Amino acid sequence: MASRKPPRSGVRAARASDGAPAAAPREAITVGSVGIRRHAPRLKVTLFTGVVLGLLALVGFAGWREASRGVPTASARPSLPAPRPAPSPAEEAYAHSLWPIHNEVKAAALKMTFGGLNYKLHEIDRAGFRDRVESARAVYRRAAARIELLAPPASLVGLHDEYVQAVRLYQEAAGEMVRVLDDGKEDHLATAFPKSQEAGTKLLRVGQVLWPGEYVPN
Repeated sequence: MASRKPPRSGVRAARASDGAPAAAPREAITVGSVGIRRHAPRLKVTLFTGVVLGLLALVGFAGWREASRGVPTASARPSLPAPRPAPSPAEEAYAHSLWPIHNEVKAAALKMTFGGLNYKLHEIDRAGFRDRVESARAVYRRAAARIELLAPPASLVGLHDEYVQAVRLYQEAAGEMVRVLDDGKEDHLATAFPKSQEAGTKLLRVGQVLWPGEYVPN
């Protein structure tokens, strides 16, 4: 009696009957992997080219932006100041009359300022210091009296008043400086300096209108 083949196990029967696809042949796998390897270098080149082009675009944009900032537009250019109108005959006459007084005030202010510095540095004695300050005070007194005789036009009344204030400040500064000789305290020099500096600033403002570009000492 012919022997029967043993029945297949349940697991093997289930695998045979579940309809799963059979394993791909070794040859097909080998061919597929070769295809992937052939496409990989081309993909790397494409990605690298894209990155380089992106960086070049960023660099170009940054350079264009900096260049556009550095070149001012026509609307950003500052407008030139309007030319100063020519002075009237009355303004010219006033400026001409004040000019010699102004020269003396400037020279006295310069002499007084250097007198205070020289005394502070012990380069002149008390007598030399007193001589410089007192001579400056005499100039200021004469200048104040002469300025009172001037009749400025209506357009220069403000400048005239400012010049009067400047001479008065120089007088106050000189009176403060000479007090050093009374009590020996050099703090009077420091107290006088702001007054002298303010007077010089006022003279400068007046000079910019009447005599543009002129140097005025402190």
